Amino acid sequence: MFPVFDGHNDFLLRLWQDPANRSRIWLEGEGKGHLDLPRMRKGGFAGGFFAIYISSPHSDDGLDYMAAMENPPFLLPLPDLIGAAQAQPVALAMAGHLRWMERAAPQDFKVCTTAADLRDCLGRGVISAIMHMEGAEAIGEDLDALYLFHDMGLRSLGPVWSRPTVFGHGVPFAFPSSPDTGAGLTEAGKRLVKACNELKIMLDLSHLNEAGFNDIARLSDAPLVATHSNAHAITPSSRNLTDRQLGLIRDSGGMVGLNFATSFLRRDGRQSEKMGWEDVLAHLDHLLEHLGEDHLGLGSDFDGAELPEGIGDVAGLPNLQQAMKDHGYGEALLKKLCHENWFRVLDRTWGG
Repeated sequence: MFPVFDGHNDFLLRLWQDPANRSRIWLEGEGKGHLDLPRMRKGGFAGGFFAIYISSPHSDDGLDYMAAMENPPFLLPLPDLIGAAQAQPVALAMAGHLRWMERAAPQDFKVCTTAADLRDCLGRGVISAIMHMEGAEAIGEDLDALYLFHDMGLRSLGPVWSRPTVFGHGVPFAFPSSPDTGAGLTEAGKRLVKACNELKIMLDLSHLNEAGFNDIARLSDAPLVATHSNAHAITPSSRNLTDRQLGLIRDSGGMVGLNFATSFLRRDGRQSEKMGWEDVLAHLDHLLEHLGEDHLGLGSDFDGAELPEGIGDVAGLPNLQQAMKDHGYGEALLKKLCHENWFRVLDRTWGG
């Protein structure tokens, strides 16, 4: 089995929610969630994008979101925009947790800012991490905080998680639905794209609506990347990418990370973990057909989604590789999907 470099996880949210127990959660495991150091080792997890994500305040609208996603069709309302003043303390805390993980396990874990660092970690068996923002709530319209977070190690950013930001609009959680759900980037969003290009911060198109996607495709000089998204032609969720979008990503030299979230994999749009490999492989086959084998990887959404029972958590990554192998994927292709394509796109995005 090949080491896996992964496009997205929400492990920092777990640490932020229970900071008093972060040593046990990270170093020992608590039997919860999808990630911890022992299970990463067991599953061959070589590294990935660790998301700084700001949770929405609790809603009192009476809607059971989880139940709704078990019974398509559904269209879930988006939370309100969160301002930078509210988001920045949380984002700083999560960035601190990521740096603490490095200090707590210096022989096992490293925050990386270059593709050379990632390859060095892979060669030495050290788990690598990229500091990522899923939603740019912590960045104000003046963009000053972007430069500070870049100095802290930020190298990847999604302008939105599904709720709106001052930079653009995300897609609602909806099935069936097109990703064409609203307006494009704001003027601040266009300035954010330019600044990220200048700083060599990768722009993540996952969660962005189609108009915003189109704006970044037009404005950005970097490869187009969706860290954790699937094929709309297989599962018509608003979160998945159309064939046209896949073609733009391919032509830019970018890539897509396959999202393990059941509601974006299952053809029926349900969130149930009770599923086999058929829909997972259908997405992989379709993405390979439209992207090519050099533009596809894995983007699990560990600790942020319901996963197929065949994967379960990070220790189940070998099961996915075995399913791909049994499906006819050869060794060279598996190696590309597991880590080589991520390293190549980061070479192109970050430069030397």
